[in-house]
This record gives sequence, C-alpha cells and structure tokens, in this order.
Amino acid sequence: MDVAGLAEAEGGRVLPRPLRRVVRLAVGLAVGRVMIPRHAGTVAAVSFLAATGFYGMSLGGHSQDFAQTTTTAVGFAIDDVKVSGARETSEIEILELLGLDGTTSLVALDVEEARRKLSQLPWVEHVSVRKVYPGTIEVALKERSAFGIWQHGNDLSLIEKNGSVIAPLRDSKFSDLPLFVGRDAEAAAADFEKQFEAWPDVKARVKAYVRVAGRRWDLRLDNGVVVMLPETNVPRAMEVLARFEAEQGVLERDIAAVDLRLEDRTTVRLTEGAAERRKVVLEQRTKELKKVTDRS
Repeated sequence: MDVAGLAEAEGGRVLPRPLRRVVRLAVGLAVGRVMIPRHAGTVAAVSFLAATGFYGMSLGGHSQDFAQTTTTAVGFAIDDVKVSGARETSEIEILELLGLDGTTSLVALDVEEARRKLSQLPWVEHVSVRKVYPGTIEVALKERSAFGIWQHGNDLSLIEKNGSVIAPLRDSKFSDLPLFVGRDAEAAAADFEKQFEAWPDVKARVKAYVRVAGRRWDLRLDNGVVVMLPETNVPRAMEVLARFEAEQGVLERDIAAVDLRLEDRTTVRLTEGAAERRKVVLEQRTKELKKVTDRS
C-alpha cells in the first residue's frame, strides 16, 4: 500500500491528489525504486543555463541577433533575391530596404516587415515577399500606372488616373503623357481628358490642359494657340471649334487665342504681330477710302 493509501487506512489526513504523486516520487527515490538517468543532471543544468541565456537575450533585445548568427552559420544565409514585376522600381532600392548584407539569415527574416518597407516605395501598389529555403527570397511587385504629368508651380509629378501622385518626374521617358497644369488639375484630369476622345484631331495637338481658377480649362495647342473653354458644356464649345476649323481653318491662322466661354459668341484674338499688320492694313484702307471720297 502506498503512503497516501496508508494514511487513509490509518485514518490520517489524506493529501490532495496533486501532492500524492510528489510524495510517491520522494518515497521511491528514498527506497531506490526510482532510478535517475546517468546524465540527467548535466542535461538539466545545460537546459537551465540555455533557458536563462535565452531569457536574458530576450530582455536585452539580442535574441534576433543570436538567431541570425546561428541560422546563417548552418547554411540559411540569403544568397539570392528574385524580383518580378519591377519596371520602374530598381532592384538596388529593394535590396537596400531589405538590408541584405550577405550574412542575413532567411530564417530570421521578418516577411511582414519586409513587405511593409517595400510597400513604401513610390511605384509599388502591392508587394508579396516569400521565403524559398535554404537561401532565396522571391519579391513580386504590382506597380502603379502613370496616366499623366501634373505641373504645380515649378514642380512636375507623375500621377495616376485617380489623381494620386506617384513620384516626381525625373526624366523624359514619360514625355508622351498628357500635361495637366494648375491647382486641382490632377484630381479632374482623367474625366476632363476623356471628353476629347470625340475630337481626336484637336486632342492630338494639345500640349497642355490648363486648369483655370479650379473651375474651367484652357487648351494650349502645339502652335501656341490657346483655346478658352467654358465651365460647363464643353462638348458644345468643341463642336463650335470643330466647325470653325473645318470651314475657316481658324487654328492655322496667325491667332493667339480662341475664346469659347460664351454660348452666343466666339472671340478670336490675334497675335501681336498679326494685330499690327491688321492695323496697318486698316489704316491703309482708310486712307484709300478718304482719297476716293475727296475726289468725289
């Protein structure tokens, strides 16, 4: 009969169930019924010291460094980064943000943190980072699409179709994109530019869409002519312009601007040179008419 049973048989106090096993183990060790493995003490000591070391490194913030060094030493160093979907984002930028130095461990790499850092790159819309053991990282990017160029003050920026700024314009590779100028021009750019699909000949000649006072637009054409559009009913104004161009070739003449802001009239402003020549012609015509009148 065991100790707990004996106590119960003799009417003594009965130990709680969790303590009975402890008492049995103590009695077994005392009488030699329980044998301790030969190296159990050594293993227990090493385990205790290791646990204490890990706990200390955790408190001191060095556990990541230990894991990094250990896993790199056994063959998990990152030696290859495969990038897909990067047209405007350079691989150098990606490597710099990941902080890879040849000794970075694949095991210790924080995938979510890497993804968060790469998501901050200007062109990146979405990114996934995947570990491929023993030493490869796969980075897949989905980049944003440039719709146009926005000029605000002296600055030029690439914008998306929804008006979001992607990045400053650095080179001429995007020079074929439409240019939108002025405050709030980026927000209204896509909807406004789409209206000109019905007038491809004029659209092909537009060098800049200029936002005026946040209400209406001017078109600056490739020959310097400014077409002043109304706040509303732009299609009506474009139909008038198309008719004038078809009948009189107004956009090919020596003019500075075509004012289409008013529904009941269209005003054409001459260039300074053309205005001077017209003035000379009118003065000459006036003189000739006076001569004819005097002779009469």
